[in-house]
Amino acid sequence: MTTQEYNACVDAHADGVYRFILHNTRDKEFAQDIVQDAFEKMWINVAQINGEKAKSYLYTTAYHTMLDRLRRLKKQGNWNEVNEEQYSHSSGQYSGLKEVLRHALDRLPEIQRTVVMLRDYEGYSYEEIGEIAGLSESQVKVYIYRARVALKEFIGKPENVI
Repeated sequence: MTTQEYNACVDAHADGVYRFILHNTRDKEFAQDIVQDAFEKMWINVAQINGEKAKSYLYTTAYHTMLDRLRRLKKQGNWNEVNEEQYSHSSGQYSGLKEVLRHALDRLPEIQRTVVMLRDYEGYSYEEIGEIAGLSESQVKVYIYRARVALKEFIGKPENVI
């Protein structure tokens, strides 16, 4: 991969990678750090990367960096964590479709949330998602199916939407 191809990759994919990581983490600064680390790793290995596969390499690197950091954070724990629902004063009224969908996505296992977001939010093919997540194409299809069924069951209940 040449420097020009690297720069073109940054211009073309920085926003998409950031959106993907932000949807998974819901933390702007954390997402920015992961994207920056992914581009740094890509720059370090620029000589070994095929320019045609740069997008796949970038998303895969960002995804694995995100997983590593999240696992590290889970091990550390957060002692300052507060259960917001305990202190919530909401009346339980309809709060918006985006919030319901976000809550439904949060309930999914990590791998299902990731493949659904790559497919439905970012528009990747099953093959590309498999490359990014390290899964076979059939595994990707199974995870997407299971996630969509779980989302349908959750969103289909009136008490979750109203």
